[in-house]
Amino acid sequence: MKINNISNRSTSLIILTLIFISSLAYSQKQFKVLLFTKTEGWHHESINEGVDAIRKLAERNFFNVEWHEDPKQFNEKKLSEFQVVIFLNTTGNILNDEQKGALTKFIQSGKGFVGIHSAADTEYGWDWYTKMVGRMFHIHPLVQTAVLKVNDAKFPGMERIPSAWYWTDEWYEYGEEKIKGLNYLLTVDEKTFDPNVKWGEKVGKGMGDFHPIAWYHEYDGGRAFYTGLGHIPLIYSDPVFLEHLYGGIYWAATGKGVVKK
Repeated sequence: MKINNISNRSTSLIILTLIFISSLAYSQKQFKVLLFTKTEGWHHESINEGVDAIRKLAERNFFNVEWHEDPKQFNEKKLSEFQVVIFLNTTGNILNDEQKGALTKFIQSGKGFVGIHSAADTEYGWDWYTKMVGRMFHIHPLVQTAVLKVNDAKFPGMERIPSAWYWTDEWYEYGEEKIKGLNYLLTVDEKTFDPNVKWGEKVGKGMGDFHPIAWYHEYDGGRAFYTGLGHIPLIYSDPVFLEHLYGGIYWAATGKGVVKK
């Protein structure tokens, strides 16, 4: 009897151990995202919809996400938990020197950055950041419908975007490239909307035949993806846009999905 009891206990222990190991394996997500939405300038109405959308992307694509507006999260210990940082419609100067240093080391360690819409309207005076984003916001006209054109259909999340895509958004005009080697994913056809605008002393006349709106590049040991789409709240419920966004998150977090030339 004693032998049977010992045997039964051993079997039970093995089963419980296997269940525990299986549970750990199942709970291990693909990667972890720090979603940051702090603003020190214009505050987009679409931020909450964007947060909800990225949380749903996390559920659908099995990754973890933490949403913060507190820049104190940008320290080496906290950032070590994540594989990618997303700046969702951030604006203005939002990090101090110590926090900037932590983000710099994060990217240099081989991790990723995703900038959405007004992430290009953030930290203009920080040269390292502007090079990571690639190009910075200058001005924009009124929200209008225009035609987007696909430059690279092989990048993750670009598979379902039509070659000519009618899309309504706030079409940012950007300054010159801050760094060479940007890989352009989407451009907007200026013949399909009115790019002319004047704000006080700022004047926008469009960018001409080549008006980029989304791109990616390897940067300082890590990866950076940027999309200028994302001004209107309902955009964050559009499935094609969400695939475009997840493709950028996935690549920035893992480095997978792009065949090096």
